[in-house]
Parts: sequence; structure tokens; C-alpha cells
Amino acid sequence: MSRFILGLTGGIGSGKSAASNYIAEQGIAIVDADVIARDVVAPGTEGLAEIIAHFGDEVVDASGALIRSKLRQRVFENPDDKAWINQLLHPLIREQIIAQLEQAQSAYVVLVAPLLLENGLDALCDRVLVIDVDEDTQLARTQQRDSVSKQQVEAIIAAQIDRPTRLKKADDVVSNQGDLRDLYQQLDRLHAHYLELAAQK
Repeated sequence: MSRFILGLTGGIGSGKSAASNYIAEQGIAIVDADVIARDVVAPGTEGLAEIIAHFGDEVVDASGALIRSKLRQRVFENPDDKAWINQLLHPLIREQIIAQLEQAQSAYVVLVAPLLLENGLDALCDRVLVIDVDEDTQLARTQQRDSVSKQQVEAIIAAQIDRPTRLKKADDVVSNQGDLRDLYQQLDRLHAHYLELAAQK
């Protein structure tokens, strides 16, 4: 792919959405792995049909949509089921990501993925931008946003790549400890830099 691709990631509650929404406002195409992950199991898809065949009808509601919480519970309790679902979904998600990256029409394109590094999606990217906050901030923001327990957030943080490793793999780091204005100023500088890099590609 000749287009300049920026991978954007960060731990839960770091502000990935705020960052990617701001970059999108600058006219840059965003490919969101979370959105694609939902699309590949939407009603009528091959992905959902396989899930129903494997887990049974109890993982879908009356309208035929996937009940994510039920599937998550099944997968969480059974490592074999987790392996099975990853084997099914990762290739489908990756295929869609690549298709959307190729279709993007902007100066550069951003691939937003919480598990960019964990799932090896950084291999598709020219640079990796990490939105970084400390763990206390992650806990506070996620609890407030999702109304979930501290334990639940801690379990999610523990399941993600650890902060030092994430920072080591980053080409660029934006600290999101401050307010949105501070975040946007850092992103403005990087956006100008990425436009230059994209023009050279």
C-alpha cells in the first residue's frame, strides 16, 4: 500500500476516540477496528452465522442481533471458545481493515485499534501514535464513562499490553493527562508532520 498509514492506539480510557475524532475533523479518513469488529458479526453476516452454529441461539436476541455480553461471558469462561472466536474473527476483521485502508481518499489514513500492537496490526502502519495516560486516569475515566467497577477496569487494563511496552513500540506519544485543548495542540503539530511524511511517500 503506497498510502501513509498511521496506527493510533492507547489503553482503555486514554482518549483514543477524542484524538481520532479530532483528526477526522481535519479531513483525514479513519478506519476503526472496533466498528469493523461489530460489522463482521452484524445480522446476516457469515461471521454471525458461524457464531450461532458454534454457540447456539442463546447468543442472539429476538431480532437476530448478537448479544455481546453473553458471548463475552462464554468466551471469558472458556479458553477454547476464546481461541475459536479469535480464529474466526481476526481474519475477517483484518480483511475489512485492509479493504478500508485501500479505499481511503485522504492525504493519509488513520487505523484506530485498541489492540493494534497486541494483534500485530502495527505491521500495516508506517508510524504508531500512542495516546498515553497513567493508570489512575484510565481507571477514573473508564469508571465514569462506562459506569463499571474498578475491578472490571483493572481486568481490562491487565488484558492489554502493559504501558512501558506500548510506549516503547510508539513512534509518537501524545500525553492526554490535560484538557482537550492541550490534546488538540499536540495533535495539530503531529498532523502537520504526518502531512509532510505522506507527501514524501
